[in-house]
Amino acid sequence: MASSNGSFSENGSASGPAHHDEHNHTTAAPAPQHRRRNVLNDAASLIGTGGLGHPSQHTQSHTPPEPRPQELNEVLDLYEKQFLPHQPRSLSGIALRSFLLGISLCFSSILSLYLLYTSNPLWRAPFFLTTLSTFHFLEFYTTSLTNTHSAKISSFLLSSNGSAYTIAHTASFTECILSHLFLPQSLQTILPAWVHYIILFLGLLFIFVGQCVRAEAMLEAGSNFSHLVRHTKAPSHQLVTTGLYSHFRHPSYFGFFWWGIGTQLVCGNIICLLGYAVVLWRFFSRRIDGEEELLVRFFGDEYVQYRKKTRVGIPFIG
Repeated sequence: MASSNGSFSENGSASGPAHHDEHNHTTAAPAPQHRRRNVLNDAASLIGTGGLGHPSQHTQSHTPPEPRPQELNEVLDLYEKQFLPHQPRSLSGIALRSFLLGISLCFSSILSLYLLYTSNPLWRAPFFLTTLSTFHFLEFYTTSLTNTHSAKISSFLLSSNGSAYTIAHTASFTECILSHLFLPQSLQTILPAWVHYIILFLGLLFIFVGQCVRAEAMLEAGSNFSHLVRHTKAPSHQLVTTGLYSHFRHPSYFGFFWWGIGTQLVCGNIICLLGYAVVLWRFFSRRIDGEEELLVRFFGDEYVQYRKKTRVGIPFIG
């Protein structure tokens, strides 16, 4: 699951050139070298301050030390290593997952439309795959768009949510197929036809609104958004209180909750609808309580007053 404005992003901005103590020009002794804090940030600093190409104008007042070729190659190799296969930011891994999600989206959409055209109730199963493909693609896309330094393979949320997440979606897909394949008449006779249409409409509405709100919340939060709750406040982290955040304290949680409920209404699942509602409510209730405790600690009365003016949007939470 992802966190909203209550999550804390690591400060990924490149550090400035390392500061060296000024020394008297009459002495031949070199200035003492400071120990490096982070080799990847140093690589970015060397590049930005003249390690490669021309030095930046804003650094002319503090001339950086001339990097040794071997030293520069080492930090650049470390920086580039994270984009290699089997690394957290593997470009091949990102490309492969994007390709597979695109294939899944295309195939499931076409199959769902075909089954819907032939009045086959099984159209709901591939439609569920369509919503999943869209959701997971947008998780990575919105992260990479506004919080680029935090974008990793795990930002797709395909396997980083744990086994329970995978089991829940598998159970939903399975119930949808079995119920409409073996019990189609029983499902139709439980409720009048017009009730089924209302349920379907509400499900589609929840999916659309939930997905849009979650994506917009991630875009508005920008670098303040993280899929992991940070227990330390980054220097650049600010409390977002505009846009969606002026009405909802955790719009990304609001979006995911109603998106999940909507998928089960469209699928026509009864068991998984109850399961999703209970599990999601318990998860977000506990997560929000813990997260807001951290937010009060970091922002004090500012967050206390903000909390009084906003809501969560999930029943019986906040």
